[in-house]
Amino acid sequence: MDHYEVLGVSRDASQDEIKKAYRKLARELHPDVNSADDASERFKLVTHAFDVLGDPEQRRDYDMGGQGGFGGGMPGFGSMGDVFDAFFGGGQQRGPQSRQQRGNDALLRVEIDLVDTIFGGERTIEVDTAALCDTCNGDCCAPGTSPKRCDICGGSGSVQRQVRSLLGNIVTSAPCGSCRGYGTVIPAPCPTCAGHGRVRARTSLTVEIPSGIDSGMRIQLSGAGEVGEAGGPSGDVYVEFTVAQHELWARQGDDLLATVQIDMVDAIRGVRTTLDALDGEMEIDIKAGAQSGDVLTVKGRGISHLRGSGRGDAKVGIQVVTPQKLSKAEAKLIDEFAKLRAANAPYFAEHRQGLFAKLRDRFFGA
Repeated sequence: MDHYEVLGVSRDASQDEIKKAYRKLARELHPDVNSADDASERFKLVTHAFDVLGDPEQRRDYDMGGQGGFGGGMPGFGSMGDVFDAFFGGGQQRGPQSRQQRGNDALLRVEIDLVDTIFGGERTIEVDTAALCDTCNGDCCAPGTSPKRCDICGGSGSVQRQVRSLLGNIVTSAPCGSCRGYGTVIPAPCPTCAGHGRVRARTSLTVEIPSGIDSGMRIQLSGAGEVGEAGGPSGDVYVEFTVAQHELWARQGDDLLATVQIDMVDAIRGVRTTLDALDGEMEIDIKAGAQSGDVLTVKGRGISHLRGSGRGDAKVGIQVVTPQKLSKAEAKLIDEFAKLRAANAPYFAEHRQGLFAKLRDRFFGA
């Protein structure tokens, strides 16, 4: 029977008119309100007709070559998909498709501290995701119920129809509009998940921070994403790291860079001192006669290599601080020191870069 005749509308009816006709007939024929012998079968026909005509794309295909006549376009052919199906096995039932769908992947951005890149670590974060429904355990049905075989397609998930073509009548197959190709319908959806088999939930996710990780790098957590429709396989989570800027240390590759200020006297005499580094105490030995811009390298105190063993180095730039205020006693000693030094008067010399430019060139090889 022609779908338009089932709904009692003309072939040029608008989508709103089709929708109104369906609602009217559905209220009249629904088994819960109509006990007539043929009400149930008529209700199924009305539902199937609306599934086809209520979808503009399916309606267009139906008008091009469905039962009950032809619409505009080239007579004898439906959609291009119908034509290919007809010649390459489209008339064969493909079987119902699974309700289960794989969950979507997710991207999370996590900020970590510079010290986390040395030895790695662990971070627990809260995420909103789709979790398996505890009520139906993913089968989408209310407790005590189960999916029913679709009466329209007989559980095959597809319906056949005849299409008139230049080669004669051709039988094509299309997904069933009543069960959406699943072969079954759910008469009583789960009240918790509304028949989806999953619910929105807030959960904790533990992220392992690899040692040596740097900003912009990602790791993949397989199966840690949202649960799929109807309890389908979970997607993956991709974690992208951002390393927060440190106030004292900077990173260049797997090396750590810092600047230490020393007094003029220590620069002259040299000094051995212990500093608090990111991973504990660090001892440095500043030789006598140190100059601003000198760089001391402490082996193996940098960032852990992401691949392989070992660590980079810590590179410490020296900045000599000249006192701006002196006591009378200090000024007197400096005067005496100057006389002993017999230093040359100021003179023009080769241009030298500033401290930070000099350190930059030494660190980065610019």
